[in-house]
Amino acid sequence: MRGILQFYLTYVLCLMLGITCVALVAHWNYSYRGGFAWDGSVKQFNWHPVFMVTGMVVLYGNAAVVYRIPLTWGHNKLPWKLLHAGLLLLSFVLSVIGLCAVFDYHNANHTANLYSLHSWVGICTTALFTAQWVMGFTAFLLPCTPTTARALVKPAHVWMGGIILVLGIVSCISGINEKLFFALKGNTNGTLPYSALPPEAITANALGVIIVAFGLVVLKILSNQIWQRPAPGYEEGVYQPLGYDGS
Repeated sequence: MRGILQFYLTYVLCLMLGITCVALVAHWNYSYRGGFAWDGSVKQFNWHPVFMVTGMVVLYGNAAVVYRIPLTWGHNKLPWKLLHAGLLLLSFVLSVIGLCAVFDYHNANHTANLYSLHSWVGICTTALFTAQWVMGFTAFLLPCTPTTARALVKPAHVWMGGIILVLGIVSCISGINEKLFFALKGNTNGTLPYSALPPEAITANALGVIIVAFGLVVLKILSNQIWQRPAPGYEEGVYQPLGYDGS
């Protein structure tokens, strides 16, 4: 019981940090960067960090911990598989929209694409995410997939899931830092320089710190052996769903 209480306290912290991430990235781009549009202007670019933080980090992290929620234990796993896959699909869709926003903005303003380290890490993360989702859908949701294949794929699927979350966080915080260097140039564009730590810099830096904190909490939940979903039959006569495949 104590372990379950600790989990829920940690999970509430995870949710609060995730909500704060979304609220703060939206506030930053609305209040300091001029708001949002889809017209090729810089306001279109502002969608990029909002969708990437929301999709690649917050939704992805919450999808990753679905199986750790004790409320799901003792029930048929299929609905939770569908929820896990659905949250990840929504995360992927938002990430793709975020990429479309920045590519379209760059093309409209004749700016080169994929030249920075941030963009390289981000596009590699998205490619791995795509492969991970397809592999997961094929291995764990298609009824025709053999149980032996699921057991073989599962360790790699779990490991890659954590790696993608870390890469997503690296992509987001490097993107925040890159944007601040571009946007806060002091005398060049009438803003205070980044080194002077104007309110926008403090807001964006705080966003980066909270993103890292969110990721650490998610990784804590995923790495705690006590909070892993119990195997079927973890108590005598309890939880033995028909056709359970261990995946």
